[in-house]
Amino acid sequence: MNIEHITKKLSDSHGWQAKYREIMLLGKQLPSLPDALKVDSALVSGCDSKVWLYLDLDENAQQLVLIADSDTRIVKGLLAIIIAAYASKTPEQASQFNAYELFESLGLIAHLSPSRGNGIRAIVEQIQAKAELLK
Repeated sequence: MNIEHITKKLSDSHGWQAKYREIMLLGKQLPSLPDALKVDSALVSGCDSKVWLYLDLDENAQQLVLIADSDTRIVKGLLAIIIAAYASKTPEQASQFNAYELFESLGLIAHLSPSRGNGIRAIVEQIQAKAELLK
């Protein structure tokens, strides 16, 4: 699912409950990581929930490839949005893009707990830092 489709569905959803439902559905569509990849070195620090994040570069396309998983359903849905937002971006584009601002523009941050908002920020910061290293 691409980010344009996701943002349209969330924008068209009326009320927080409808958006929450859409986020949960996105989380169901996100494939689970195999247990072998759920290692401490892949955990994002700053998240209350466990979030495992992997980021690499498709050298042929010069685009980022992200995979992630979480131990909570809502965070899996939020990860699906983040992955879609950074998909097909070059490391240069990713280091300049801030998905946290996308979450704010969609009105999601206002409905998330402060710890979830901080977790989103931590995930975005880690993606941007890793993208910088791939430039």
